[in-house]
Amino acid sequence: MLDPCFVHIPEGIISQNPPPELFTYPFFYTPHPLTQWAAEDLQEYLTTQTDFSHNFGLEPDTSGLPIGKMFGVLVVRTPENTLGYLAAFSGKLANSNQHARFVPPVFDMLTEDSFFRREEVLINQLNIRLETLAKDPQYLNALTQKAQLEKTAQVELIALKTQHRANKESRQQVRDNAKEVNLSTEENETLLKDLAKQSVADRRAYDALARHWKETLAPILEEIQRFETEMEDLRSQRKSDSATLQAQLFAQYVFLNRHQELKSVGAIFEETVFGKPPAGAGECATPKLLHYAFQHGYQPLAMAEFWWGASPKSDIRLHGHYYPACSGKCKPILRHMLQDIPLEPNPMQHTLGQEKQLDVVYQDAQIIVVNKPAELLSVPGIVSEDSVYARLQALLLNEEPIMIHRLDMSTSGLLVVAKTKEAHKAIQQQFIERSIEKRYTALLSARITGDSGEISLPLIGDPLDRPRQKVCFQTGKHALTRWQVVERNENTTKVHFWPHTGRTHQLRVHAAHPDGLNAPIVGDDIYGIAADRLHLHAAWLTLTHPASGERMTFEAPEPF
Repeated sequence: MLDPCFVHIPEGIISQNPPPELFTYPFFYTPHPLTQWAAEDLQEYLTTQTDFSHNFGLEPDTSGLPIGKMFGVLVVRTPENTLGYLAAFSGKLANSNQHARFVPPVFDMLTEDSFFRREEVLINQLNIRLETLAKDPQYLNALTQKAQLEKTAQVELIALKTQHRANKESRQQVRDNAKEVNLSTEENETLLKDLAKQSVADRRAYDALARHWKETLAPILEEIQRFETEMEDLRSQRKSDSATLQAQLFAQYVFLNRHQELKSVGAIFEETVFGKPPAGAGECATPKLLHYAFQHGYQPLAMAEFWWGASPKSDIRLHGHYYPACSGKCKPILRHMLQDIPLEPNPMQHTLGQEKQLDVVYQDAQIIVVNKPAELLSVPGIVSEDSVYARLQALLLNEEPIMIHRLDMSTSGLLVVAKTKEAHKAIQQQFIERSIEKRYTALLSARITGDSGEISLPLIGDPLDRPRQKVCFQTGKHALTRWQVVERNENTTKVHFWPHTGRTHQLRVHAAHPDGLNAPIVGDDIYGIAADRLHLHAAWLTLTHPASGERMTFEAPEPF
């Protein structure tokens, strides 16, 4: 076979690992042994290759900005029944979309004389003109003059208004004194007219000063407006040109499926809640691989994606770890591309918690405290009704459980549930006031340094890859966790966590992020590596009883 992108898989590997009957469910999977072999083969190439120069952030003293990349492998069968794999990277690599051994992009916007290059030059010219205007000395000088004059005007106007207020009080005093003196009618009228003239004079003086400053500022404001009108026109033009370019680009990203049906990324996303494709749609590894496979008549058998290089600052991507395809950018595209291809079942549609016991730790007329097993939902979900709520409904019969807080499906441990509205309100207020004390136990996937500390990393949901959370110091919500080492083993560390805030996935992200503990929780299938379970357990809970006012503590030892 002459295809330079096709890498044969040795017969010995295939005989030990027969290909799967169903294609990988791209959004939640355990890599098939053949894709693991392909990924390791590709990683060996990345470690030893000299075809391109890219700083992945793995070697010290390497020039250039460290940029990790997501790579993908696709195991395929050729029309001649030969098994091999294809490889791709997300986005561009070493400032290029084209590299030997990797499938090409669906559309290469970086080719010379492409419409993208031409339009990019025009947009860059707009950016340069905008930057030039913003830094123009005449514009900056006008802004400085405006600020100085407005400050001086404000001082003078306030001073004059203060003087006029004193004058008004003085005139009122004269009026009051006149009432105590026997003035003739004519003398009183003369006095009042004189005081009225003084009041009018003060108003005219203030209006004159205000007019003086308005006239003084007018040419400066006109000069500033001239610059800002041009800048606003340039921004509008840039926005319009960028939207036009984006639409042209999306029209070029056209994807095949097994039926050789073509569909543009623009048309694909018209059918979603997004309405239009997000930036970068069509540049991810798996859509590139499937498109190339369908172009060449290959049958896709299994896929996997892994991160190679330094972790980004916001998202949690660990070197060499496998990750699912992103839901925001890829899911709509893959829905079209994988049409009528039998997929492995979605593991999320079968909750392992269905076979596990829900233990009641404490119960009275006001509250019930349970020890939730891992993989059981706190409340009914989209694909499963089975949950703490549903089980308590069946258990309590004539009483309606009222959920106050939740644990992630994968997290086990203590949950307090109200049995009356009054109890719900009282305990909810304790959560709001943070008077409820919670302690979690986690097993981390590495030996960490340090014995205790605090992690403060603000979190925000990733709208293009839910339910993943990202660290963002600009728009993220404050998240604070206190931690302490309990036990160190050869390759793991057991810790206690005290969350001071209750953000989604807070403990999981704070454990895994390089600026946190840099050690994902064992079994974390989102931010680390999947295992038999997520080793995170809500082990300790202290609250004030809503009826008796007694301070109560509940403890459930971690089952790991």
